[in-house]
Amino acid sequence: MKASTLFCILAAGAFLAAPRPASADPLDGILVVVNDSAITGLQVDDAIRQELLALADRYRNDPQTFYAKKHALETNEVEDLIQRKLILDDFNKGGYSTNVLESAVDEEINQAIKDHYGGNRSTLIKTLSAEGKTYEEFRREQRDLFIIRYMSAHNAGIRKVLISPLKIQNYYNTNQARFKAEDQVKLRMIQVTQPPDSPPGAVRQIAAEILQKIDSGVPFDEMASVYSSHTSRPLGGDTGWVARKDLATAISDVAFSLKAGEHSQVIEVPDERTGDTICYLLRVDETRPAHLKTLSEVAPEIEQTLKDEEQKRLVDQWIKRLEAKSHIEYFSLPSS
Repeated sequence: MKASTLFCILAAGAFLAAPRPASADPLDGILVVVNDSAITGLQVDDAIRQELLALADRYRNDPQTFYAKKHALETNEVEDLIQRKLILDDFNKGGYSTNVLESAVDEEINQAIKDHYGGNRSTLIKTLSAEGKTYEEFRREQRDLFIIRYMSAHNAGIRKVLISPLKIQNYYNTNQARFKAEDQVKLRMIQVTQPPDSPPGAVRQIAAEILQKIDSGVPFDEMASVYSSHTSRPLGGDTGWVARKDLATAISDVAFSLKAGEHSQVIEVPDERTGDTICYLLRVDETRPAHLKTLSEVAPEIEQTLKDEEQKRLVDQWIKRLEAKSHIEYFSLPSS
C-alpha cells in the first residue's frame, strides 16, 4: 500500500490560528500536528496493518464495503493517536513523579514476562525481534500505555464512578426488551465424524449403533463420554443451556422439538468444509420457556453498562478540555 493512498483519510480541516510548523508539509506524510509532534500516515498504517489484512480477507469480494470499513478504521486510529498524544503531553507538562512511573512500568513488564513468556526475558526479546521491534520500543509503548491508564483514572474520575440502585432499576424498567430470554434447552450432544480410512457411510453405522445402545438403556452421558468428538465429551455431552440461535438450524429444529428427558434419532448434517457427513444425537435434560430475566439476574450487567457509559462521558469531557488548551492542526494530503 502506498503511503499517499493511506494519507487521504482525512478531509481538509480548518487551519488553526497558530503558525504552521516548518516540517508540517503534506508531502512529508503528516496527517495531524498535535502541539509540537506529528501523526504520520506511516504511523497509522503500522498501527492498523493486521486489522486491515483481516478486512481485506473478509471483504475480498465486496470492495465497496472494504473501502468503507478501511476508511473508518483509519479515521478512528487517527483520532486515537490524537488522544494519546494529548494525554501524554498533559502528563509531561504536569510534573508527575517519573521515578514511581518507571518502577511501575518495570513491574508490569516483569509480570507480563512471567505470565506470557515463561519468566524468560530473552523469550520476550526474541518474540519482539521476530515482529521487527526492539525491547526499547516495546518498553516505550508499555510506558505510554501505563501513563494513559493512569491519567484517565486520575483526571476523569474513573475509579470513583458509582451507580445507584435507583439508576439500575430505572435502566431495567426502560430497557426490558434487552433482558428477554428466548426459549432454551439444557442440551447434551453426541457428535460422530467419519473415522479416517473408513469406508463411506461408516459414520452413519457408528451413530446407529450408539443410538441402539441408548435405546436399550445405556445412559446418554456415558455414550457421549466414549464416542463423541464434540468439545462437550468430557462433560458427558453437556453443552449447557442453549437458545435456537446458538445452534445450526438442522440441530435446533430437533432440539426444540424434544421434551425434557427425550433423546433424538440420528441427525445427519453435511460438513461445509469437507463435504463429509457428521452425525448427531441429542438429549434434552431440561427446558426453559422464554421469559423476562429478573432484575437480580441482570443487575451486575446493568451496573457495568452504566459504569462504562459514565466513564466514557467523563473521558470525553476530559479529552475536550485537553483539546481546548492544545494546538491541533489537520492537513489535507493528495491521493495517489
